[in-house]
Amino acid sequence: MSPVRQGPDDDDRPESAGSEPSALIDLLGVAAVLLEADGRIDMWSPQADELFGYTRGEAVGRYAAQLLLDPEHREAAIALFAEVMGTGRPWAGPFPVRHKDGGTRLVEFRNMRLTDHLGDHYALGLASDRSTLLQLERKLALSDRLVSQAPIGLSVLDTDLRYLAVNPALVAMHEVSEADHLGRRFGEVLPGEPFASAEDCMREVLDTGVPVVDRQVVSQAPDSPEEERAWTMSLYRLEDRQGHALGIANVVVDITDRYRAAKKADRAQQRLRLIAGSSARIGRTLEVDTTARELADVVVPDLADMVAVDLLDSVLTTGRTDVGDSPAVFRALAVKTAYPTSAAEAILAPGRLTSYHPDHVATHCVRTGEPVLITHVNGDDVSRIAENEDAARLLAQAGVHSDLAVPLIARGQIIGVMGMARARNPHPFDEDDLALACELASSAALSIDNAVLHQHIRSTAETLQRTLLPQLSLQHPGLEVAARYRPAQAFSEVGGDWFDVIPLDGDRTALVVGDVMGSGIPAATTMGRLRTATSTLADLGLDPARILTHLDKIIQGLDPYLATCVYAVYDPRDCRLRIACAGHLPPVLKHADGRPELLELPTGTPLGVGGVPFETTTIDLRPGDQLILYTDGLVETRDDPIDKRLDDLLHSLAPPDLSIEDTCDRLLQQLRAPASHDDVALLIARAQTLTHDCPPEPA
Repeated sequence: MSPVRQGPDDDDRPESAGSEPSALIDLLGVAAVLLEADGRIDMWSPQADELFGYTRGEAVGRYAAQLLLDPEHREAAIALFAEVMGTGRPWAGPFPVRHKDGGTRLVEFRNMRLTDHLGDHYALGLASDRSTLLQLERKLALSDRLVSQAPIGLSVLDTDLRYLAVNPALVAMHEVSEADHLGRRFGEVLPGEPFASAEDCMREVLDTGVPVVDRQVVSQAPDSPEEERAWTMSLYRLEDRQGHALGIANVVVDITDRYRAAKKADRAQQRLRLIAGSSARIGRTLEVDTTARELADVVVPDLADMVAVDLLDSVLTTGRTDVGDSPAVFRALAVKTAYPTSAAEAILAPGRLTSYHPDHVATHCVRTGEPVLITHVNGDDVSRIAENEDAARLLAQAGVHSDLAVPLIARGQIIGVMGMARARNPHPFDEDDLALACELASSAALSIDNAVLHQHIRSTAETLQRTLLPQLSLQHPGLEVAARYRPAQAFSEVGGDWFDVIPLDGDRTALVVGDVMGSGIPAATTMGRLRTATSTLADLGLDPARILTHLDKIIQGLDPYLATCVYAVYDPRDCRLRIACAGHLPPVLKHADGRPELLELPTGTPLGVGGVPFETTTIDLRPGDQLILYTDGLVETRDDPIDKRLDDLLHSLAPPDLSIEDTCDRLLQQLRAPASHDDVALLIARAQTLTHDCPPEPA
């Protein structure tokens, strides 16, 4: 068994007799020989047996020169011996010695004079085989050069993790001098959380003896806190020949370049994923505000801690970039932050208008068409990214340290600016971030511009549609009339839905609801033509089926559109309603007692198909009865069958004692989806009593 140490001071005590050699002198096999003043051997060590071949009994008492030297070397040796004994100066060097086996070998000597208490002199010779010594010297020299010239960091730490030795490479890596390493603990030289976990790993290696290879440590660079340094540490326990732990050997390789390259490649992949994802997430609708919010959702938090998307107000109002010499007026469209922060109060809220000061980054972007990258925001820079002094104070308090403003350019025109900032993210914006932001802004700007263009077209179509719809008169013999028109919500364009109430001779009234298939200005224009044609034909007093036949021929000569239509004529004198349908949804008759029912009419084909006759149906419409005409935008959805939706319509009409105006509002509120993709035209006519009564109902 290996000897057991009993206490902290036992390192100074000799090992037990059974210990194996571990000292350098034992590895060299140093022999000791003591000579009397006349050159006679007085003492002989066991190592001398091995070195010279003679046993102690063969050597002690004999003259060393006669025993160990060839005749040709004795004179020189005796002279050296006399000098050492006479002067007391030691002598060291190689000397050829005769071995017992008859051979000669070169031995390295260290000779010195000793004096006892009586004043008698002796000579002590320490000797080692020169070839062994040279071999060890070469190994030590090689090890020293290897350690000192190695490009990797090497260090030895004791069991308390204090540095015992470091090589120049490690000194350069740590940027701490060798003197400041030696004697100090690992955690004192390299403080911080990343190195604390490495220190724990060292203690584990000391306890278990299991090496650790290529453990990665990442820390901020001392000379540039914004950048990171990376190393790999390989640790193994140093032991003596008895297996006692002497300390830790630490091999350190600087992999900063490789780490940064890998991180840069990872960032590049993230950017590619971000760009690829943005194409699917931005521009899914033709709504300006929605598209701006989609851009903000892509940017935060992957690229920035906060973002603001502002559009030139002239683009929203006129569709053109019209800045001129006056300050640009921006309308805020979207704002997003990655976390709750007071900086949000410094950003223009969506919907607000503002004109930034001349030095503002947004003003610069609009004026030059170039982005503005502020890597490190200082006191002067805060005023460049803030709307006013209060906003600058809030941004500074929030810790905004880097800012990036990118113009939104579509079809060669600047339509707005996207501003981004970082506060909690410690890394400043760089050129890669700028390139990515410009790529995202370019794609989003085109989507926003498309949405603006669509908004203007839609607004124009809606304006045209409304101008083509009639202004209802409150005076209709025997009828009370209410109507509503609602353009499509969501991203669909305005369609060609219309209604009309046409006074005829003899107190009669024509009631019309139609729907031109299609959307936009062409559909609205076709609707206007049909409404004009319908009004003209109505004056001829034709039967409803004949009216639809003529309209069918007229629409075939217009743009290639189809239309559905319901045409009805009410005569209050006989309380009769004559009605014909061209591919339209069935009207609803709500009786005076509150009972609603779908009218079963010959459906017919849409106008524009041609060649199919239409039929007129006559029904009673007595005082208190209501006729409800509507277009498919009121009841059709993408998810529910039409039969269910028609049942919902009847259910919504059930409550009694509502005015027809309230009924219109109720139907739109309950049946129409908030983001409807179609127009709605709704017309309700309630029969009233004239001065003379209608014919009695048949029994």
